[in-house]
Amino acid sequence: MVVLTTYADEESIAGALAAGACGYLTKDAGRAEIGMALRAAVTGHSVFDPVVSARLVDAMNRSAQPPTRDRLPDGLTQREAEVLGQLAQGRTDAEIAAALFVAETTVKTHINNAFAKIGARNRVEAARYTTRHRLG
Repeated sequence: MVVLTTYADEESIAGALAAGACGYLTKDAGRAEIGMALRAAVTGHSVFDPVVSARLVDAMNRSAQPPTRDRLPDGLTQREAEVLGQLAQGRTDAEIAAALFVAETTVKTHINNAFAKIGARNRVEAARYTTRHRLG
């Protein structure tokens, strides 16, 4: 299904996509563009108006923001996430302790707890996890 409409707001776009649209064009689309969108839909491809594409990209970027304190993955505490962020920057336990104003043993405890929660076996795996989840 290809939608041809005057609306290019996120709610209208989301509604059309949820209803199964694989193309979304605004009223400014020309005959050639409409024809291309219909041919694309028949072959299982998607075509979006440039304004719609920009809105979709913006929406995806907003939804991919780093986790907030209320939404940390895998049950991590805020402090564990902070320690992982420091670890991912290549800092030693002593450097992390100094940066966070805690004892080095406290840092080690946070690292051990975080490793258990995220299933990391070493600092490299933890750094990859941190990057993937945008914690650093």
